[in-house]
Amino acid sequence: MKENQTVLELHLEARDDTIKVVELLAEESGLSRIQVKRAMKNGALWLERKGHVQRLRRAARRLQPGDVLHLYFNQTVQAMQPPAARLIADEGKYSVWHKPPSMYSQGSKWGDHCSLPRWAEQHLTPERNAFIVHRLDRAASGLMLLAHSRQAAVAFSALFRRRRIEKTYRVRVQGRFPDENMRLDGPLDGRVAVSHVSRISVDEAVGQSLLRVSIETGRKHQIRRHLSGAGFPVVGDRLYGGGDDEDLQLQAVRLAFACPMTGRPREYLLPDELLIQL
Repeated sequence: MKENQTVLELHLEARDDTIKVVELLAEESGLSRIQVKRAMKNGALWLERKGHVQRLRRAARRLQPGDVLHLYFNQTVQAMQPPAARLIADEGKYSVWHKPPSMYSQGSKWGDHCSLPRWAEQHLTPERNAFIVHRLDRAASGLMLLAHSRQAAVAFSALFRRRRIEKTYRVRVQGRFPDENMRLDGPLDGRVAVSHVSRISVDEAVGQSLLRVSIETGRKHQIRRHLSGAGFPVVGDRLYGGGDDEDLQLQAVRLAFACPMTGRPREYLLPDELLIQL
């Protein structure tokens, strides 16, 4: 690989079962063995076998004739260091985490080492698989729930889809938001979208307000777009008008639902020390 080549896609079919993964990829890609092993650990290598595709992390995995290896190597992605997530509650079949700003909600074909599910898989005791059931924007922070079995993932995904999970957000915006409850219901992308907003506090000196937001729908960037359209862009929002040097000041602070496994009511709150402040 050339020195200035930062992105590489490689698709190789195994011809026999004596091939060693690391040696094959190093030879065909021009990457060093260390780079290949790191890329594998970071989730950039995929194994396709009989129509099934999954990430391959183990260098010792024996290949079978007809297996296809898919390597998606990006030097920029590989150099990323994941920020630390914080475990809020481990309920066995699911867990609740504080996702920090800049951590991804899920991985991509280029890797998953900077994603919350991968962080959870590496830091939970005992170790478990982690399945994503909802998302937060990469720039946003706050509570995210992960499932630890396919059955739990299906159950929680259904709750989110049917809007049976209450989600509350804390947002710092530019401007003096009125001291009254406000319903923002402008359609987004041709679809109904409803956000309920109330003011927590205001700082006249800096011209910013701290808000509480709950949503009835989950459209892409709904809170950011609704508040920007109302004249109160979220601080740190470089996409919709509140951009500056700060992280996006939008945070998921509460999740409440009836547990799909037990039927018991559950509520999770972000600890005070992690809350956005005005």
